Amino acid sequence: MRITYLQDPGHGWIAVPLELIRDWGIVPSSYSYRDASTGYLEEDCDASLFMTAAAARGVSVTLDEHHTDHDSFVRALPRFNGVSK
Repeated sequence: MRITYLQDPGHGWIAVPLELIRDWGIVPSSYSYRDASTGYLEEDCDASLFMTAAAARGVSVTLDEHHTDHDSFVRALPRFNGVSK
């Protein structure tokens, strides 16, 4: 599975379909963000929840890294409230 890893000078997030986050029972913290179809799981904690869930299911994950020298668009999105609805 290929997952986009977005980075700006201060932080990073992996972009995961919300459906997959729900199906795998991942509950992101308020440090992660979301839009209508994608969860942006922050790199220090929530991304590891996803990677652990993928490994438990035998799913290999490849990260496609995208870096910007400015604040990422992710920072302007709504945050998760600790519930993956």
